[in-house]
Amino acid sequence: MKTENLNLTQEWDKTFPKSDKVEHSKVTFLNRYGITLAGDLYIPRHAEGRLPAIAVCGPFGAVKEQCSGLYAQTMAERGFLTLAFDPSFTGESGGMPRYMASPDINTEDFMAAVDFLSLQEGADPRRIGIIGICGWGGLALNTAALDTRVKATVAATMYDMSRVNAKGYFDSEDSEEARYAKRSALCAQRLEDLKAGEYKLGGGVVDPLPEDAPFFVKDYYDYYKTPRGYHPRSLNSNGGWNVIGCESFLNQPILQYTNEIRSAVLVIHGDAAHSCYFSRDAYADMVKGSKYSENKELLLIPGAVHTDLYDGGGKNAIPFDKLESFFTEYLGEKEKEHE
Repeated sequence: MKTENLNLTQEWDKTFPKSDKVEHSKVTFLNRYGITLAGDLYIPRHAEGRLPAIAVCGPFGAVKEQCSGLYAQTMAERGFLTLAFDPSFTGESGGMPRYMASPDINTEDFMAAVDFLSLQEGADPRRIGIIGICGWGGLALNTAALDTRVKATVAATMYDMSRVNAKGYFDSEDSEEARYAKRSALCAQRLEDLKAGEYKLGGGVVDPLPEDAPFFVKDYYDYYKTPRGYHPRSLNSNGGWNVIGCESFLNQPILQYTNEIRSAVLVIHGDAAHSCYFSRDAYADMVKGSKYSENKELLLIPGAVHTDLYDGGGKNAIPFDKLESFFTEYLGEKEKEHE
């Protein structure tokens, strides 16, 4: 199977400083649709033997040089072999046209990362976990429900992208009429794009920031549009997804079988985040009537808002000690899993 040649940046261009405790390298791998994905591999210095491994992705519209790379490097400092990757159609990864999203292809991206780690020298294929941030938190849960090789999953400050697309923020557009209006607008946009010969971008985080912007918009602006988190390849920092880029999420719900996930899951969210209801509801659905609820946990971080779990928000809000203990327990030699 042939990979496409990607233009990978070799210099350090992350939004976080490089650690001297890990070895870093650029890697590529294929998903089952033949799209070549780009990743950053982090390995603890002086590592010996096969290590537990973790694939990391998100937020939705971000790149591996932002939050996912920070999570991956930090977990590598703590003894894990880690991979932060760009999803299909975004960042340094392949796939045309650019700036498209798909509940199917993006779930497959996570599974392809598990494929890569399973065959990676230095990684133990029996001890693989995943971390999904923001919209990739929901996709991580979707992956855990499908991929039995995943032994432990963390969803951090998660969004359910199907829910927010189909029902709007806080479910304020949860009606047949509202969905019909969205479908009509997207179908009209498809034809406009074809006539124009290019896909219209939906716009990233609004800039300049309106004075009356709601707090969660200000929260995103403070991360994506300032030196704190800006990156030139990040969709959210720049022109955003194509207007029709997330169309299929309207009609293809994820998280249908999360209460059948047998492996361990840790859901983490700030209790002051606008998005906290996604995690609360996803966790409740995951444990409701489930035979496998004893290894599931919801951890709420007091006072933390949505982007605090992107980079700590200057508050050390990301509970890395908890992530380390969680993955150590469930990716350990005597991992707790249901046969």
